[in-house]
Amino acid sequence: MVLSGCSKSGGGDAAESGNSTGDNGTTGKPASISVFAPQGSDADLNTNWFSKQMEDKFNIKFTWQTTTYDASSASEKRKISLASGDYPDLYLLVPWVDHFSQAELLKYGKQGVIIPLNDLINEYAPHVVEAINTHPYYKAMLTAPDGNIYGIPQLNECYHCTYEAKMWLNTDWLKKLNLEMPATTEDFKKVLEAFKTKDPNGNGKADEVPISGSVNWNWTSPVPFLMNAFIYDDDQTYLLMDNGKVEFAPNKEGWRQGLEYLHSLYQEGLIDPGAFTQNADAYLALGDNAEAPILGAGPAMHPGIFLSDKSRLYADVYNPVAPLKGPDGTSYATYNYPSSPGGDFVLTNKASKEAQIAAIKVLDYMYTTEGATEGYLGKEGLDWRKPQEGEKAIEDGVQPLYATIPAKDGEAPHNSAWGAMAQYYHNKAYRDGIVQDTDIYKDTGYERRLQEATHLYDGKEPSEVFPHWATWVDPSEADEVSMLRTNIQSYIQQNTSQFIMGKKDLNKDWDSYVNGFEKLNLKRYLDIMQAEYDQYKKSSGN
Repeated sequence: MVLSGCSKSGGGDAAESGNSTGDNGTTGKPASISVFAPQGSDADLNTNWFSKQMEDKFNIKFTWQTTTYDASSASEKRKISLASGDYPDLYLLVPWVDHFSQAELLKYGKQGVIIPLNDLINEYAPHVVEAINTHPYYKAMLTAPDGNIYGIPQLNECYHCTYEAKMWLNTDWLKKLNLEMPATTEDFKKVLEAFKTKDPNGNGKADEVPISGSVNWNWTSPVPFLMNAFIYDDDQTYLLMDNGKVEFAPNKEGWRQGLEYLHSLYQEGLIDPGAFTQNADAYLALGDNAEAPILGAGPAMHPGIFLSDKSRLYADVYNPVAPLKGPDGTSYATYNYPSSPGGDFVLTNKASKEAQIAAIKVLDYMYTTEGATEGYLGKEGLDWRKPQEGEKAIEDGVQPLYATIPAKDGEAPHNSAWGAMAQYYHNKAYRDGIVQDTDIYKDTGYERRLQEATHLYDGKEPSEVFPHWATWVDPSEADEVSMLRTNIQSYIQQNTSQFIMGKKDLNKDWDSYVNGFEKLNLKRYLDIMQAEYDQYKKSSGN
């Protein structure tokens, strides 16, 4: 068994050995579990079908303390609950809304507010154990430096999310202008020039926007995709790996050359200034422009980020550009593990022994194919169904596992699933098993379209990347690391936009910019990151 460490902390006693069937290890009385969780406006966790299934299956009575899916308010409410002492038995969270950071897990674990899960998992969660044993990086992600597991992060191997910094090009315009899909940075520049000057939307106006973006996510900026033709941009940490040594990208010559190229595009009016200022709604409005399509190229994980107009979204219009080759042949794709380190399933010291056992069994059920599907999608025959003869999974050669049943027009929400709150074990094999239409330009083939697009990027990352999703910061250094990281990343982002937009001169101001990292104590930051990386390699067995 790979799990170790104590499981006694604060008021949460270690769970004793018991059966692993549908009960909670008691004499029959339902285990009462208070749960803090996000709830959508069209859902009711009290009457939710999957909630009731879990109550019946594991002899539980849930009491829900709900928050919204708004990240800032959800985070604030969770933190207030902890600070006030009025916190639940269980936090069941959605990572892209709010969850416990690794630093919080260590902090509250040391205080005894949250309890280690090691013994509970070993005794009552065989499917969780199997997932940990078969995914070394997942083990590293959830195992704290002291060997304890204070919270469970979701393992959601979203393939298309793993290569998030994609570029989508209006290939309808390419055809009209008799142009080929660009393969190099120079090809790409020529395409943008044609989009700007040759009226590809045919309305007689110079209203085309060759390329845009937004500031909501790094991958909706044109920078990562284009920078990868000069030096690897991981879109998160700006770190590089060189034979086990942690390096830094934004002070290197390749980064300067990438900025020089981006500045040339901006200077010629090929990059929309809004790419560095506008939010996601403004970016979407640009893609949906009612009078005529005006967007030539859009950086995004998928086209639905800048398109909601179904006539454009589900059409052979915007297609992916493979990673471009730079002047010296450099060609990378940004790789990021799509799940976040930290804790989404967290038990507190207020949970009774019975509540601990019941909660961990619910978690373990969501690591089975049946539990993963019911938890995420809902009721079989209503929200999903088994594959039919002749249907194909999203990935060629994979046995199809399930198909979603689309809601009918005007149909009320079924309130039958936990949705993203239940995505604990959506490994690649499971996600690859979803049935999808073979026509990628139908709404029912959209996931296949993203899958096929991602094949263009898969394997184009460096042979080794910094595994920020599975590294732990020493608690004594957590505040220092947070401050260093925030200051360094803000400095990079601010200077990147200034160099691109010409507010700073790459010839005159580059050296001053590079020297600025010394004032931000970059060396200290890299030393800590090196220690994190070395610990990761040790804990993951690599």
